[in-house]
Amino acid sequence: MDSSATDRFDTSRFEASRNRLASLAYRLLGSAADAEDAVQDAFLHWQAADRQRIKVPEAWLTKVVTNLCLDRLRSAQARRERTVGAWLPEPLLDGDPMLGPADTFEQRESVSLAVLTLMERLSPFERAVYLLREVFSYSHAEIAEILDITEPASQQHLHRARRRITAARRRGGGVEVDQVSARRIVEEFLAAASSGRTERLVALLTDDAIAVSDGAGLTARLLQYDTPQRIAAVARAGFKPTPAKRRFAGGTPAIHYALVNGAPAILVVVGDQVVGTVTFDITNGKIATVRGIAAPTRLARLTEAWRQHEPDTPLITQW
Repeated sequence: MDSSATDRFDTSRFEASRNRLASLAYRLLGSAADAEDAVQDAFLHWQAADRQRIKVPEAWLTKVVTNLCLDRLRSAQARRERTVGAWLPEPLLDGDPMLGPADTFEQRESVSLAVLTLMERLSPFERAVYLLREVFSYSHAEIAEILDITEPASQQHLHRARRRITAARRRGGGVEVDQVSARRIVEEFLAAASSGRTERLVALLTDDAIAVSDGAGLTARLLQYDTPQRIAAVARAGFKPTPAKRRFAGGTPAIHYALVNGAPAILVVVGDQVVGTVTFDITNGKIATVRGIAAPTRLARLTEAWRQHEPDTPLITQW
């Protein structure tokens, strides 16, 4: 096989792993853009390596991508970005290949915005071990090789990570929500918010509900609300249409129902541009967490996926 044919063959071997590598990087970093950068850097490492000496390309690439992501998480820049209170995961539309694998509850749960946010409380090693073991089914021996740690250390990291994930799972109910019921609850929330029915909004929220917003990227810190009454007041104000809001959005939005990171959500769409998304964590028939994301940098990949998507009839055609 000549060198050009070898390069094409080796490139095809990398491309066969690209989606899996990207889904691992996204879970580790919570950012599709950063995940894409990590995978591209891994491709450059792959091109520069003596590929004839790599016995198991999938394992080698997994190690490279994992450690590139850990380097990113440990960097001073990343620590600054993630500790100033302005970080939220980048939302992805249902069907995005970065959300795979999605065969088990643990795999689907690992890309929920709740768990991606919780990952920020784990150390980089805890995060990596949890994902490699619970989502990608690597053995502790394999994880030890990937991370250059001992098997007992891998087991300890997994134990600590599981404990924290389990605590968060209790808040979220620990079960997947029926999609028909979830849509009904979201539609009721939107109807109550847009009509100003504060009492109905409060009734839809759990007693310990919280809401988080990135302020459309205009604030240095996240906006957080921690009582049903405050959340209802903010939702009522936020969903009241005004000419100023339409100008800020760039036109008259339509509001669609969608699944974002596996959770029920509404998308605010102007033309073919998603200008905002609100996602909902639902437990026991009520809303436990509301997340509003409207910073353009966080919506770029979601918008691209939306443009390839066949949407349902909008919940609100002209807001």
